[in-house]
Amino acid sequence: MRRITVRGIELAYVERGAGTPLLLVHGYPLDHSMWNAQIDTLADREGCRVIAPDLRGFGQSEASRGVVTMEDMADDLAALLDELGIDEPIVFCGLSMGGYVAFQFALKYAQRLAGLILCDTRAVADTPQLAAARRATAEEVLEEGSANLVAAMMPKLFAELSASGSPQMVESLGRVMLENNPQGTAAAALGMAQRPDVTASLCKIDCPALVIVGSQDAISTAAEMRSIADGIPGAEFVEIPNCGHMSPMEKPDEVNAAIARFIAALQ
Repeated sequence: MRRITVRGIELAYVERGAGTPLLLVHGYPLDHSMWNAQIDTLADREGCRVIAPDLRGFGQSEASRGVVTMEDMADDLAALLDELGIDEPIVFCGLSMGGYVAFQFALKYAQRLAGLILCDTRAVADTPQLAAARRATAEEVLEEGSANLVAAMMPKLFAELSASGSPQMVESLGRVMLENNPQGTAAAALGMAQRPDVTASLCKIDCPALVIVGSQDAISTAAEMRSIADGIPGAEFVEIPNCGHMSPMEKPDEVNAAIARFIAALQ
């Protein structure tokens, strides 16, 4: 991985290929490796300059104490693009928490977007109960580590068929979650707990958009994701059958094809 310092922290990232800049932003509490099935394929076959960072506090990137908001992460990514000399419009693709970051990026840096891809994410804010649970999780992770968080999350991430058919995939993702810096995991949980509801702002997104969801996603349901697509003018909606929350890992060929079609239409 490459490393670069932006906004006072060191970010780690993978970069492959040349062409349309495609920023792949991972979910919580993961790292860039969730996009392994996309990185080389989209760089080598689809003419993209793929950039897959570890967000602040995850993977090999430096962690911050306290609260890291979704806007903080969007600002980090804008600064990363600056450091890489990318001033042309990019395609931003984010899953779950990466989608929360994508919304903040789209609303703050609209001029930097050629397209927006939202995978298995939510536009609504946390309910008070969920926000309280995230704050409790942050405290627990700092005191005891991430084992309980991982045990609670794993059953929600994959469709049953994916989990039973690809145990190595499930195991590898769990290992990533356990190995993340507890400070980064806690800081992002606190940031997600206070993220704004962007539902009313979806209509302000004026770049081409693609919304992808697994048909069996238990976290961001297909119905909820369809409502996000309906809220963004002209957005395309793609539902991946027999797939859960981790659609790029569970059904990489289908997700890659949807992303490739979307980017080809922009070129």
